[in-house]
Amino acid sequence: METGDSRFQNLVQELRRGSLVLAVLHLSDAPSYGYALVERLKQAGIGAEKNTLYPLLRRLEQQGLMESSWDTGEARPRKYYRITDEGRETRQLLKEEWNEMSRSMDRILTEEE
Repeated sequence: METGDSRFQNLVQELRRGSLVLAVLHLSDAPSYGYALVERLKQAGIGAEKNTLYPLLRRLEQQGLMESSWDTGEARPRKYYRITDEGRETRQLLKEEWNEMSRSMDRILTEEE
């Protein structure tokens, strides 16, 4: 299987999908609009398409982990997202889970065969 293989790309997407939630929650302490989040994720080395991020933001908002507000002061209105208190609590729990999973995966992947 090569890295350009569609099957491989689908597996990579699955790996990234779960980590995207934690990354977005981590980057959302200050209000930010969707495109700015896409750019910040890209700068951090996490490629996220708009068609992936916007549904995620709406889902996190429905779950009470994010809140949004419109800024109509500019020529083009923008919807800003920000993490809620419940989102901060969830982020901390997810971070702890991530760290534990990362340690476990490191052990598994570095075992000698």
